[in-house]
Amino acid sequence: MNPARAPIARELFAQWQRARGGRMEPAARPFTRDWEDLLKDAGLASAAERNEAEQDALALAADGWLELKPVRYKPHLIARLVLPLSAEVRWSEAFGFVPPTDEEARRVREFPWVPELAFLREAKVNLPFDELRQLNDFLQEGGEWELVPIKERSLQIFGDEKRLDLLTDSALFRDGRLSLAQLRCEVVAEPLAWKRGPAAANGQPVIVLENAATWHSYDCWNQVTAQFSAVIYGGGNRFVDGVGFLAEIFRELGGPRPVFYFGDLDVAGLAIPQRASQRAQGLGLPLVRPHLWSYRQLLSFGADLGHLSEDGLSLADPVLCLWLEEIAPSAQALLAKRRRLAQEHLGWEFLRTQPQF
Repeated sequence: MNPARAPIARELFAQWQRARGGRMEPAARPFTRDWEDLLKDAGLASAAERNEAEQDALALAADGWLELKPVRYKPHLIARLVLPLSAEVRWSEAFGFVPPTDEEARRVREFPWVPELAFLREAKVNLPFDELRQLNDFLQEGGEWELVPIKERSLQIFGDEKRLDLLTDSALFRDGRLSLAQLRCEVVAEPLAWKRGPAAANGQPVIVLENAATWHSYDCWNQVTAQFSAVIYGGGNRFVDGVGFLAEIFRELGGPRPVFYFGDLDVAGLAIPQRASQRAQGLGLPLVRPHLWSYRQLLSFGADLGHLSEDGLSLADPVLCLWLEEIAPSAQALLAKRRRLAQEHLGWEFLRTQPQF
């Protein structure tokens, strides 16, 4: 199986690249990622996407691309993915990141690059000369290019609509080097799925739900209780990239309004709305605030059987919890016990008994 075709593998490779900083020297330890964190980072939130990701991971493990570490006492569940040291070169080749030959390295050093690529004479980016030359040709052509989606520009330059997406995580786009702005393109986030509330909720706030099942249940509940003018599906980390789509939703609703968020009570679930809120501020959109009623109800269930990953715990947890205002201490106590609470605890069977908060 080619890992470049699997979304979960593309995310794993991108994170490996960032962790390695574009170096090709042998590492001391293999790169490893928590399975649930990787799914969220890749924006694979729906049951169908998660199932496909699991099948891809099993196929890649069978072909020797990676190793799977099971959940303790639950060998049918994946806990972590490991990119073995012995497979790093193979992964780099699959994604088109290989050390240049001596001849190619000489050509890179001696080529008269345009100013935007002059750093290539000194830097090691592990990309073929011909590919770098394609970038140079585009920049040399100049002209008043329109700002377009990254995939359109990628197709124009490389004949491959996905190539620039991979390159943006490489040493080529490190700070002070090449930028998407110089290529006159931008990443276009996926639109946020949403459902309008009933007419009685026209002036009410909107709420964003992290996962698909809870989004569906909250929408059903809202049709009866009319608490929100829109119920929006955040899709995990997709909300961070797609928070700008709130402007479109506001236009449909007739103007901006408060934005509430409800997600899993774990480190990743708390980081997503806060990162999205920072980005929203930069776009002139309202802050993303916690829907405290929902989080209070979730905390009332107590810790479930799931454990936070080791990667998920850090000294930053108390800061993340401050976003939850007066219930921050309860959330921090939960995380301190290495526990998490899935938002699906507040399912339809619970919500249908709640007239409104």
